[in-house]
Amino acid sequence: MSAMRPLRVVLLALLAITLSGQPAFPQADDLKTLKKEIDALKEEQRALRKELQDLANSLRERGGPGTRDVRDLTLGVDRHPSQGSDTAVLTLVEFSDYQCPFCGLYVRETSSQIRRDYVETGKLKYVFRNFPLEAIHGDAFKAAEAAHCAGEQGKYWEMHDRLFANQRALGGAQLPVHAQALGLTAQAFGECLDSGKYAAEIRKDLEDGQKAGVRGTPTFFLGLTDAKTGQVRVVKMIVGAQPYARFKEAIEALLAAPK
Repeated sequence: MSAMRPLRVVLLALLAITLSGQPAFPQADDLKTLKKEIDALKEEQRALRKELQDLANSLRERGGPGTRDVRDLTLGVDRHPSQGSDTAVLTLVEFSDYQCPFCGLYVRETSSQIRRDYVETGKLKYVFRNFPLEAIHGDAFKAAEAAHCAGEQGKYWEMHDRLFANQRALGGAQLPVHAQALGLTAQAFGECLDSGKYAAEIRKDLEDGQKAGVRGTPTFFLGLTDAKTGQVRVVKMIVGAQPYARFKEAIEALLAAPK
């Protein structure tokens, strides 16, 4: 975020006042509004710096970003939101946070290529699990609940995509707006969201992710699918919003390996 943005806000406000024929200098109410906007921008900057620092610390613990081998780790994927064939040889499990900018980057720049080349071709099953970082992302947990509530009306992935496309609009008052945009029944969605019926499931995702070694989002686990047990024998761990080439390299290596 540019440090010049608050100054631009002030200059644009002054220009708007001048063009409207009002006094050249902002009035008290205008100054209060500008101060609130500047304070909000500063808070966003602090939160982003903290998130970047947390990610850097997490990556240092792992020896840096990228891919590493994993042994003796299995993850359950049955009953979790997924895309692709249950008979796919490989499964990619993502632990993600709807408010995380790096997760949003992965969705925008990488996920569609993986879906096109591997999920839709039947080579890879993709599973989404929640890992809301509540300490720095106050809206992420409820956003995860909203996706599950949308799933009750057959719109889980549509809500998933919409939330990531609107990461600055995930507050409690904004989630019903997203539901309306997707054509969901407002009353059923609201009752589901208010009930907190999916909170325990999201807490279980957090618990499983922590046990598996997730320290930041997004974190991915790539492994061999066991269609009978609904388990994935993890072989690779991919940390961060890595480029498509990094995922392709790991997936192709496992597809080519002797079974």
